Amino acid sequence: MIHAGFHFVFTALWFLFLKKKLNSVNSYRPLLLSLVLSFFFGILIELMQRYFTVTRNADVLDVVADVAGSLVVVLLVFLLNKYNGVVDKI
Repeated sequence: MIHAGFHFVFTALWFLFLKKKLNSVNSYRPLLLSLVLSFFFGILIELMQRYFTVTRNADVLDVVADVAGSLVVVLLVFLLNKYNGVVDKI
């Protein structure tokens, strides 16, 4: 739950930042970029735990939880846009 929650916030904040910086008319490009960024960040953290620490181990299920949290943001953005277009107004 911690991994999913962290990546939910991480992806949502990156999405909002990229949407503003890219001046994107639609929300698909910043959403995809934030999802990819979150995915690779999760993998990078797990690899760092595996190779650079002695007290932590890499876990594939942590990456799955990271992706699940990020996908919730994607789903939420799609639903908010579909039913009231609130994300495109940001």
